[in-house]
Amino acid sequence: MRWNRFWILGLGTLLTCTLFIQAKTNPVSDKQDKPIRTIVIDAGHGGEDPGAKGSYSTEKQVTLEVALKLGKILEENMPDVKVVYTRKTDRFDDPRKKAQIANDNKGELFVSIHCNSTGKIRKVVDYKTVYRKKGKKKIAVKQPIYAYYPSNAKGTETYIWATSKNNAKMESLKQNSVIVLDANSEETQQLMSDDPETFILLNTLRNAYFDQSLRLSTLIEDEFTRVGRISRGARQRNEKGIWVLSATAMPSVLVELGFISNPEEEDYLNSNNGQQELANCIYKAIKRYREELDRFTNNRNTQTSTTKASSKSNNTTAYLNTSNRSSNNKSAPVPGDSYCVQLMITDKFYKPGASIFRKLHGDVNRQPIVMNKKKLNKYILGRFRTDEQASGAMRKARKLGFKDAFVTSC
Repeated sequence: MRWNRFWILGLGTLLTCTLFIQAKTNPVSDKQDKPIRTIVIDAGHGGEDPGAKGSYSTEKQVTLEVALKLGKILEENMPDVKVVYTRKTDRFDDPRKKAQIANDNKGELFVSIHCNSTGKIRKVVDYKTVYRKKGKKKIAVKQPIYAYYPSNAKGTETYIWATSKNNAKMESLKQNSVIVLDANSEETQQLMSDDPETFILLNTLRNAYFDQSLRLSTLIEDEFTRVGRISRGARQRNEKGIWVLSATAMPSVLVELGFISNPEEEDYLNSNNGQQELANCIYKAIKRYREELDRFTNNRNTQTSTTKASSKSNNTTAYLNTSNRSSNNKSAPVPGDSYCVQLMITDKFYKPGASIFRKLHGDVNRQPIVMNKKKLNKYILGRFRTDEQASGAMRKARKLGFKDAFVTSC
């Protein structure tokens, strides 16, 4: 129910914004009604930039292999979709060029593929006695001897741009012809700079892209979980390496396939079966995303076809009126719709009311799950009526130490 409401509102907003801006500049193309005609796949790093390093492999190698496998699956199963690669060989491109490739090809979806990494673990393995001068005397002091071990961090993460990067995303929408048919014309540039209605619509369009990116990231993590991968969640991120997400004028996600710094994960990431499984999961998520998009777009076209006027202005007004009705109902609760906050997945067992959850001031439920043939526990906080309430609870949970907390549907 939650995502049904999301698609109705989000797609209505998206279609309205596109039609309204195009009506002010150029004739509307019928092709604009067809969602997801071009998917851009970005293999992270490349050339002189190896990315993260494992014991025998590099991030740039793994991401290219998975990107090519994903592209092949898409080309075989979605022949009506154009697949664009930012690179198909071991070469380095500046992130600005990658964003330009995506925008110039008028992509409707941008998927950037990466690998995660963490530093080695330092452990005390022994002590040695050293003598230090204290005044006129020397005293014996035990000094720890450290050994370094590979990280045991594992799991997948899918990122979208953080809301702190909204202005950058807005700028990419303003500058690229994904939004209007002739974004480089003097008339269009004047419109984009000065027209307050266009500014508001672009702002709304950016928010719709944010919601769609979040939906796809959730679907990708869901598919990873289905094959037994440990999901570390769908998240916002604004650190280095995420710039390209806000520079692409389309829904965009960055997928971390696993931790190349973990020997077990490195073997999986370099195996043909592992790479094929990861590519397949991303494909299935894109397929589900596209089916939802197609279904609600077709429903919307059917519902509005009887109210379309013959002129372009009346056509735009019909979409605006439909979208306004949806927007006005945004706060109306949908029966059975609710939100929860996933706090963590761990092998530790906590009883209800355990001290670790006490400051959350809410009910925490445990769900036993199996990942990689290992029994784990998923802890879920509450049941919230609105996304805003759940987001507030998520922020509080993160402040209390649950760094991986994220909002999900109940």
